[in-house]
Amino acid sequence: MNFELNDIQKSVQQTFKEFVDNRVMPQAAEIDEKAEFPMELFKEVGELGFFGMRYPEEAGGTNMDIVSYCAAVIELSRGSMSLAAAVTMQSLMATYFLYRFGDKEVRQHFDAALRGEEIGAICMTEPNAGSDLFGIQTKAQVKEDHFLLNGQKTWVTSAPVANFFTVLAKTDNHDKLSIFFVPADLEGVAVGKKIDKLGARGSVTSEVSFDEVKVPKNYLLGEIGGGTKCLLEILAEIRIMTAALSIGVATAAFEYALQYAKEREAFGRPIGKFQAIKMKFADMEVQLQTAKHYVYYAATLSDKNLPRHKESMIAKLYASECSNTICDEASRVLASYGYATEYPLQRYLRDARFTLIGGGTSEILKNNIGRELGL
Repeated sequence: MNFELNDIQKSVQQTFKEFVDNRVMPQAAEIDEKAEFPMELFKEVGELGFFGMRYPEEAGGTNMDIVSYCAAVIELSRGSMSLAAAVTMQSLMATYFLYRFGDKEVRQHFDAALRGEEIGAICMTEPNAGSDLFGIQTKAQVKEDHFLLNGQKTWVTSAPVANFFTVLAKTDNHDKLSIFFVPADLEGVAVGKKIDKLGARGSVTSEVSFDEVKVPKNYLLGEIGGGTKCLLEILAEIRIMTAALSIGVATAAFEYALQYAKEREAFGRPIGKFQAIKMKFADMEVQLQTAKHYVYYAATLSDKNLPRHKESMIAKLYASECSNTICDEASRVLASYGYATEYPLQRYLRDARFTLIGGGTSEILKNNIGRELGL
């Protein structure tokens, strides 16, 4: 299997690299400090066609493969995890089910989302249901001409700025999940205050509650009880995407610390000339390159429509753990400056924590990988 990017993939990578270097990195610290949604950059990412990369041309997308998508995600998270987390939500989880199941009315919102004119969010996690989707308590009662939605969701990425939600809920006498399109302005929908997070602070997050919300029948996405099966369609891609986010922030930390080690002098020579620092960077390079190649391997399996369930979990688990290790080690290279807020290493270290949670925690993934091995 060839792991070299082809010309189209290299072009995508270069396009987003230039965008990140010129537009994102100069604003990354401010986005983090203010903890505000980067609306201007969000729309610029939409203009680059990112939101439609994973959708066919006839649906308004650009029909790019997952390897190209990962190359773009890596660059975006290299610049700002806040921006990267927001735009990946828009490009995949928030819009996929509208594309797959939406009628003409719902598809209008999908089209607007691809253009960056509307913002979507997926409502999955609840106060007592995270990785355990069967623990979801949000209910949609079947009425004559609508569904009556009640429940509370938490940790909803982009909720404070969202125009619509994709909501997972259970229907009457049905243990399996269903998926609903819910505009944010429907009566009974309430978005709570922003959650003040450690990292990815500009990717605004909050709780969303649904109190006697009347959801039109045509807003059911797919079949009643078909939500879990539909979610599994993109679960591997979500994990591969999260792994790509991990690679991006790890790359940023590694590159910054490497340049610092070449310039910072101690005892008459650059600190990078000392064996202890060389060994530290060797370890980081091995982890970074191994993780990146495995992410592209999992993405290639997905592009070829080959089995990738276990591989996507391995990619996400390994990349996120390596990312946190690399960001920690890189901050140590800077010593006290790695602890200072005026340097970006502390932001990279905080942002990397996000990747340990999204797409399944390391503990959940290890348990699932063991199950895949027949244990």
